[in-house]
Amino acid sequence: MNTTSTDFKIQEALDALGVKNVNLGTSTGVNSFANGPTIDSFSPVDGQKIGSVICTSKDDYEAVMTSATTAFAEWRTMPAPQRGEIVRQFGNKLRVLKEPLGKLVSYEMGKSLQEGFGEVQEMIDICDFAVGLSRQLNGQTIPSERPSHVMREQWHPIGVVGIISAFNFPVAVWAWNTALAWICGDVCVWKGSEKAPLCSIACQNIIAEILKENNLPEGISCIINGDYSVGEMMTSDTRVPLVSATGSTRMGRIVGATVAQRFGKSLLELGGNNAIIITPTADLKVVVPGAIFGAVGTCGQRCTSTRRLIIHESVYDKVKDAIVDAYGQLTIGNPLDEKNHIGPLIDHDSVNTYLAAIEKAKTEGGKVLVEGGVLEGHGYESGCYVKPAIIEAENHFEIVQHETFAPILYLMKYSGVVENAINKQNEVNQGLSSAIMTNDLKEAEKFLSYAGSDCGIANVNIGTSGAEIGGAFGGEKETGGGRESGSDAWKVYMRRQTNTINYSDELPLAQGIKFDL
Repeated sequence: MNTTSTDFKIQEALDALGVKNVNLGTSTGVNSFANGPTIDSFSPVDGQKIGSVICTSKDDYEAVMTSATTAFAEWRTMPAPQRGEIVRQFGNKLRVLKEPLGKLVSYEMGKSLQEGFGEVQEMIDICDFAVGLSRQLNGQTIPSERPSHVMREQWHPIGVVGIISAFNFPVAVWAWNTALAWICGDVCVWKGSEKAPLCSIACQNIIAEILKENNLPEGISCIINGDYSVGEMMTSDTRVPLVSATGSTRMGRIVGATVAQRFGKSLLELGGNNAIIITPTADLKVVVPGAIFGAVGTCGQRCTSTRRLIIHESVYDKVKDAIVDAYGQLTIGNPLDEKNHIGPLIDHDSVNTYLAAIEKAKTEGGKVLVEGGVLEGHGYESGCYVKPAIIEAENHFEIVQHETFAPILYLMKYSGVVENAINKQNEVNQGLSSAIMTNDLKEAEKFLSYAGSDCGIANVNIGTSGAEIGGAFGGEKETGGGRESGSDAWKVYMRRQTNTINYSDELPLAQGIKFDL
């Protein structure tokens, strides 16, 4: 197969992950249920074809759903701590395969190698979290107003969980969902991104091996491959009570409406337009790395990427100069070379979107501080490497109000009190992640108060990206309102049931109602 400039042999990683065929199938087992057309996977690192994946046809999908629903009947009866044991084994297998899987993520998606390894570490972390949680799926006992009665609350598995994930985190977001869904007693059907299909094949191979070793049905974990039409099979299917979808706001509107029409549940993780507020007391040693990693990490292709810096006018020039100077130290190139900070965008469509956004910002009156553009020449043959851009802009610019999945950072001023900056931050339709850089306790608390940031994530003296597993992840407004990962996010994967038990010899009614015969 192809070798990059860092002597990375993709076939070695694929072999380690059990992905041995060029034409890879879809679905529950390894390379089964494969009758549709193919998707070719090209690496944005060097433009080379990695392999092809066969898409899921309607007949394939029906076979997947039969396998999943059959498996659910068995899986849900297994005690939750025993399900946790399977997740523990999966996490341990990921520890063994962290290097090849991380390299595949980096090569197929284009993020830096450290970020590829970090994504697999997220998978391991959520497995550890889920294992402990498998002994804590607690309901509660509720006092009853009736004598000799007790009320309690139970949580039960919901069934088949459909997962639609995006290219930018081709393995971690699936794991966030599956690890929790599995310990809750659910089975999963996953449509990974058609832009990184080999990552989903690799993950399926890993869990399929664990299930086989434990004599469990392979339908506990299923994959389907293809474009939006394959996802539509799942979103319109009444056998899938929950669809967890990560992607654009446009996609989320379609998925949410389709699932709601059949009274299903959706967990939506959609776009972000994240800002960092920089106050007069902010420490530049924290501001610069936090802002720059947020803006250029994953080449600006995170939903939590920093899009806007809202800087107090008294420190604006100092912060601007420091950020611009630091951009001059960034290295762009093969993400498998750990000396490089930034890899490529995912594909040429993304490059065109990036270029159009820069031009749009200019026409609206933006002033370019760090010029963008496409890199050419040796090492940039894929045509997907771009330069991170910095543009002075106003918050009301149309382009600033929209999320561009690329390394474009908008700088703007605020004056007066911190509330003015908070209002500016909140004046976008997205509400995922936010941050404030300050050493003023009052400013920090105002930012975190009910009248502060309207985002699902609000950080103090760290950037907007890099969430930990332990906290619930998600956002408000056009970000969709979903929550994944930590805290009590597990509850969305289960159905709640209230029980009332009468252990008396009488039948008193609630609210003191009398019904005598």
